[in-house]
Amino acid sequence: MRKPNITPINKETFLKEEDFIVSKTDLKSRILYGNKIFIDISGYSEEELLGSPHNILRHPDMPRCAFKVLYDHIQNKKEWFGYVKNMKKDGGFYWVFANISPTLDENNNIIEYYSVRRKPREGFKNIIEPLYQQLKSLEQSGGMDASLNAVNELLSKKGIGFNELMIKIQKGIINEL
Repeated sequence: MRKPNITPINKETFLKEEDFIVSKTDLKSRILYGNKIFIDISGYSEEELLGSPHNILRHPDMPRCAFKVLYDHIQNKKEWFGYVKNMKKDGGFYWVFANISPTLDENNNIIEYYSVRRKPREGFKNIIEPLYQQLKSLEQSGGMDASLNAVNELLSKKGIGFNELMIKIQKGIINEL
């Protein structure tokens, strides 16, 4: 299934504390598996999701550089943590705090990607939404390099890596950038 042309609507769905969205993708990010919570919250049927590219859920509010950082991590056999705004089949959206990691075979080759997403902590939007809006604006005016440079400057200023920043936001240790 190709990414459908869906118009975003301002209708948010919230995960419960006990909800864990689980999915697996192949090396081209085609969905191989999604648990019931993933299927239900996305609004797609299992048949529609399986074999589709994971970006079927990409919300236009997401900066492209977030996915560049994500893929740089997982293609280098490292896990990634971050906040993702996903778009549902009906155009609504939901936020997740995601952990994505590569699955390696016995020869240390990446064979698939595994993702577990959960409810973000209260207050995360006060930090993440302005950051993502700034990165989107930079991408529109200066391309992906401009937004990546802004991310790298922020990380340098904070003296931490991307995953550490995201985890500290999720834990409530960092409440502003």
